[in-house]
Amino acid sequence: MTSKLNLRQTPVRQANVRQCTNVSCKDCSLSPLCLPTALRFEEDIINLDHIIKRGRPLKKGEHLFLEGDAFTSVFAVRSGSLKTYTSTNEGEEQITGFHLPSELVGLSGMDTDHYPVSAQAMETTMVCEIPFDKLEELALEHPQLRRQLMCVMSKEIRDDQQMMLLLSKKNADERIATFLVNLASRFRRRGFSSQSFRLSMSRNEMGNYLGLAVETVSRVFTRFQKQDLIHAVGKEIEILDPQALSRMAGGKARDQIELTSVH
Repeated sequence: MTSKLNLRQTPVRQANVRQCTNVSCKDCSLSPLCLPTALRFEEDIINLDHIIKRGRPLKKGEHLFLEGDAFTSVFAVRSGSLKTYTSTNEGEEQITGFHLPSELVGLSGMDTDHYPVSAQAMETTMVCEIPFDKLEELALEHPQLRRQLMCVMSKEIRDDQQMMLLLSKKNADERIATFLVNLASRFRRRGFSSQSFRLSMSRNEMGNYLGLAVETVSRVFTRFQKQDLIHAVGKEIEILDPQALSRMAGGKARDQIELTSVH
């Protein structure tokens, strides 16, 4: 990867992160899921830790960066959750993704030098800011870190492809089943229950992301409850029949087995 900062103009504004004292990478419970997983030695993790800025919590509704801001950093979610969205020609919001702890946000700005989306906290959220020029320098020294970044970008491409398939081929029930199974799997990887969890997004935000009207989302949730697939109270979700939900989503047998594993 070649450095992009030499080509940039003066940043439009700085991302909404302020320096504060916080847990280091080596002591973070998310390190096995985040960038440090690519580094074998404690000294290398310490070098990564030195370039990271840890900010104050973002309040619900507060933006980490806005569409069009100069690309200077990528961000790892430490706690809470973010949504990314872009503005349509009509000035409406189109949600492009939801981001959970350990996931990176902002990589899509690499090729344009500006963030193509806005990132907004859906609840109180902590992030680690990683200046991209520093990350590039470290990645040159550690090929395994560069490979990890490539894997993250590859996953983003795969997720975009799956989203296109979801919106073009699946009906409302299948879209929401897929969404819930995907969330459950992501929670499981983070050591949380894959069958009981809280949705940080509203029904309206879920519908926006899935290309469904909020009324349709509500009807599907009601139908799933009548079918004893889930139990929902507000944003609290309990998956009652993970195998059936996974089959509806088109999941493979291995995914169904993983989904039933509760930590």
